[in-house]
Amino acid sequence: MSKNKVTLETHSVEDTQCFGERLGQWVKDCSNPLCIALIGDLGTGKTHMSQGIAKGLGVVEEITSPTFSLMNTYMTVTGEIYHFDLYRMDDVSELENIGFYEFTEDQISIVEWADKFIDELPDETLWIHIDSIDAHSRRVTLESDVIDVETLNTLGGTYVVGN
Repeated sequence: MSKNKVTLETHSVEDTQCFGERLGQWVKDCSNPLCIALIGDLGTGKTHMSQGIAKGLGVVEEITSPTFSLMNTYMTVTGEIYHFDLYRMDDVSELENIGFYEFTEDQISIVEWADKFIDELPDETLWIHIDSIDAHSRRVTLESDVIDVETLNTLGGTYVVGN
């Protein structure tokens, strides 16, 4: 089955964070478990996107990438969200050691470097591919089997291109 797919463009860090916040608000309003899988090279904005998503979910504390701690937990009024960074992980057995499955299934989670373990993420995953266009602009592709194209287009709002 092919995934539903929508392409966006952001033209600044603020745009990337604003889109992330919009997405986070939607996830909060839906109240359904969702794993948000972020994929992109170093410096493309995965952490900026995570910051926006967390803000939209209601996180008020500073959001940092858990590169060395592997997972950060943040409280919101609706519960906890789990933020992973898999950059330093190489073996699937390491996921079990940090309780990855427990915190990504039937929860709201954000996973940076998700492409390292594609087959380990739950079915309820929104895949976000971030690619650099230039120093400030990013091409953001949303893909999902559980969110329809119409909803992805609505989520993308003014950032949607080429659809």
